[in-house]
Amino acid sequence: MKPAARALAAWALALWVGTVAAEPLSYRFDPAHTFVHFELLHFGTSTVRGRFGPVDGHVVLDRSAGSGELGLRIPTGTVSTGVAVFDARVRQSDMLATDAFPEAFFVASRFRFEGQALAEVRGEFTLRGVSQPLSLRARHFACREEDVVNGARDEVCGGDFEAEFTRGDFGLNYGLPFIANRVQLRIQVEARRPIQPKR
Repeated sequence: MKPAARALAAWALALWVGTVAAEPLSYRFDPAHTFVHFELLHFGTSTVRGRFGPVDGHVVLDRSAGSGELGLRIPTGTVSTGVAVFDARVRQSDMLATDAFPEAFFVASRFRFEGQALAEVRGEFTLRGVSQPLSLRARHFACREEDVVNGARDEVCGGDFEAEFTRGDFGLNYGLPFIANRVQLRIQVEARRPIQPKR
């Protein structure tokens, strides 16, 4: 098991044990509403856009303490730009190398809140086996309650986040300088947890 995967597994076990009697609330990402989108300039003319997902992971929020924990797995083989031939090229060994690195990871424990709303998450992003700091900034964030089945309800929290990184820092140098080194991330996320039905 790769170091990033071991760290994520250890974090998930600690999260499960620690939330049994703790105040922080544990949520699981909803794969139908959680995707990572990317953008980068192509030959100085147009912007290439695509996405990864669905994405799997957990998040713990402690609003009273203004803290949290997050673990996110991104399946790199799901890359989709809308052009199948280009997607196959992006998966090759000199780009995402999806055979050797089938997952990217984001693990974070530094959360910044503004009131009850999550404003920023700082952590470590691992791509192609290389780890670098990454900060996700919230464009907006909110929570709601939602009916599920048989009178049960979920609390759903989510929003849109943005970040940027330099792909060369991860050994992703193909096409430089004609294809931009700077990659913009747009992340849509919803996470949910069961809550007791109202009486």
